[in-house]
Amino acid sequence: MQKVLVTGGAGYIGSHTSLVLLEKGYEVVILDNLCNSSEESIRRVEKLTGKKITFYNVDLMDKEATLEVLNKEPNIDSVIHFAALKAVGESVQKPLIYYNNNISGTINLLECMQETGVNNIVFSSSATVYGDAKEIPVPETAPLGATNPYGQTKLMMETILTDCAKANEKMNVTLLRYFNPVGAHESGEIGEDPEYPNNLLPFVQQVAAGIRPKVFIFGDDYDTPDGTGVRDYIHVMDLAEAHEAAIAKMNGVKVYNVGTGTGYSVKEMIESFRQISGSEISAEITARREGDVAMLTPKAELIKDELGCEAKRGLTEMITDAWHWQSQNPKGFRE
Repeated sequence: MQKVLVTGGAGYIGSHTSLVLLEKGYEVVILDNLCNSSEESIRRVEKLTGKKITFYNVDLMDKEATLEVLNKEPNIDSVIHFAALKAVGESVQKPLIYYNNNISGTINLLECMQETGVNNIVFSSSATVYGDAKEIPVPETAPLGATNPYGQTKLMMETILTDCAKANEKMNVTLLRYFNPVGAHESGEIGEDPEYPNNLLPFVQQVAAGIRPKVFIFGDDYDTPDGTGVRDYIHVMDLAEAHEAAIAKMNGVKVYNVGTGTGYSVKEMIESFRQISGSEISAEITARREGDVAMLTPKAELIKDELGCEAKRGLTEMITDAWHWQSQNPKGFRE
């Protein structure tokens, strides 16, 4: 049985990935400071799987505490690194917080891994590293250059990880660049639970549930079919399964896009949510958000060819599962 350390494992993607790992027979250790997550998600994952998770309430910025975790948990085979601040808009307003937290936390983690002999890491990267991509759909070989501080931190973290692997021939690094995770586990027990949503779908969910009065559409004058931004959306369970596939086949430094290859506009997503939820969703056009790009969808063939992994759940499943989670948990994990 492989033991996997999941940083940020109580969060949205981390909790779903932990669930998949447990179902596949891995032992899971979670390290999370709970700044954007809840321990309740861990309890629900344990309930759904019937298996225990070892949890440490630790911040990666605390290197001594992080090292203590790795020393307490011998025989960790791999790390999946989710823990980071991730709001694009906030990163533009507070760049120093993002550079300090995301990069320093990653360096601390890598130093602790090096000291304890852990050589395998899967990194939760982002399509933001492509910036305003000229080739759509964007391949893994596209030029890199982020348009906001959050994306810059992801790009720097990728560089740091790659350089560490070059310096240590035993180290295996897989960079998963994903686009817009949405949806929830089909049980409705775990899902995305932001107190202050920064991404489109959780905001739409909260408007549909009556928690917020309306959703804001940041710009309708982009060069897209309906003027609103177009993104690739992937079901969080497909994304979680991609992380397990990456852990199972670590070999050197690998880079994969994780997405469906199909883009949907902001207006299309809102309208689909209206139809599936049966809810009135008020929307207001407002100014573009700094750091956003018009369109971003991936080429996603490489991960299928090399890891045998592809997205299986479509837009209907994404929105149906998201609404099931939201309607069943109107206050998220804070009830």
